Amino acid sequence: MVRAFFLLLSLLEVLNISKQELQINEEIRDKEIRVIDSEGGQLGIMSSAQALDMAAAKNLDLVKIAPQATPPVCKIMDYGKYRFEQAKREKEARKNQHIVDIKEVRLSLNIDTHDFNTKLNHTQRFIKGGDKVKVSIRFRGREMGHPELGTEIMKRFAESCQEFAVVEKPAKLEGRSMIMFLAPKTNK
Repeated sequence: MVRAFFLLLSLLEVLNISKQELQINEEIRDKEIRVIDSEGGQLGIMSSAQALDMAAAKNLDLVKIAPQATPPVCKIMDYGKYRFEQAKREKEARKNQHIVDIKEVRLSLNIDTHDFNTKLNHTQRFIKGGDKVKVSIRFRGREMGHPELGTEIMKRFAESCQEFAVVEKPAKLEGRSMIMFLAPKTNK
């Protein structure tokens, strides 16, 4: 029972590989196709059955690589090896790209010097890591009557971050929060 399940699972994987993008072997139903051999040489225009026989004789697959052309272009290749190399290239591309995260630092209206410096150090660490930082102040209760105090704290914070970050979006009051975005300095 378990063996039959794994056999079915492997069969489904094989079917999924062939359905992902290109038509291979018996899926190609065109009457005439242009065929390219595994080394890249032109073999000419022939029927799909004839090309399939040539691919089977070489123990390779017939893969439709240009379905929009007239006649469609098919290549004789090892499809499993092709998919493996393509997956390897995609994995390498994903590994090399850097995703920029947005980290958040929350300040308060009556923040003390030590807390301010601690938040500044956190921001510096985030910026040096290549991330953007969202600096926010949440106004509670009667603090809403003094947004200018929040603006002063944001200006002081931006000036303290000036050597390693730039203000991407200046401080702006949105509802009960004042938000500012900082980004890493670009070295030109």
